[in-house]
Amino acid sequence: MIDEELKTAEALIDKGIEFGVAYGFQIIGAIIVLIIGLKIAGWIGGKVTGLCLRKEFDQTLSGFVGNIVKVVLIVFVIIITLGNFGISTAPLIALAGAGAFGATLAIQGPLSNYGAGLSIILTRPFTIGDTIIVKGGSGVVHEVKLAYTQLIGEDKELITIPNKRIVGEVITNSHSNRIVETRIPLAGSVDADRAIDVLRRVLEGDDLVPNEPRAQIGVHDFTYGGIVIGLRYWVPSQRYYQERYRVNTALLSALKREKIELLSGGGAAIALNDTSADLEEMS
Repeated sequence: MIDEELKTAEALIDKGIEFGVAYGFQIIGAIIVLIIGLKIAGWIGGKVTGLCLRKEFDQTLSGFVGNIVKVVLIVFVIIITLGNFGISTAPLIALAGAGAFGATLAIQGPLSNYGAGLSIILTRPFTIGDTIIVKGGSGVVHEVKLAYTQLIGEDKELITIPNKRIVGEVITNSHSNRIVETRIPLAGSVDADRAIDVLRRVLEGDDLVPNEPRAQIGVHDFTYGGIVIGLRYWVPSQRYYQERYRVNTALLSALKREKIELLSGGGAAIALNDTSADLEEMS
């Protein structure tokens, strides 16, 4: 019994040695080719991305082109490696095609995100660093992937939006600045021209409110017992609420300092509820 087991072990060892002698160098060579090929594919992909950036292509589009080149080269390297092992790639290609068809039916939802991501990358309705408002969130564009887009909110929260929720929706791209629309109800006895002049001096004297486009101030509407002054001005997008609250406080202080009377009572509430642009924006 022991002799038979020894003979079996010797036969296995002989087969292993024979296989190693016959195919060892071929296997080692294929592995080396695979490793070198992967390194070269990554290097070329990085070079393509760098070239696109030097040609002032969009950062997201440059990365996308570089990744496509890298993937194509990796596929070629894998085919060459399988050929070195004597494996026919034709059945594998047919199997991959059938598998891709089945996967397409099974994962239509995720694939729609990839299709939408490709559309965003190619059409570029916004780029990294822009501030956008889209159904599902608002913030500074941090990263655009094929499956999703990431925004950084004003409170530094990371907002991830599937790309299919972006394509086909209305996108507001305010780039580096965002408009503020404010309504101030004043008593009917107030000199509107004087109030507008006071408010304009506050906005034009603020270093963080851009001079171009120029702030717009005027009589926005009329309400019971008074008027509604409308203001439209721009603030840095990344600090929208912070700057809006600060400027509003400065506007209120200037009106009080000049003894310009605000409208009190139900009229003010009616005016603000009817004309609030931010409530419409958030709905």
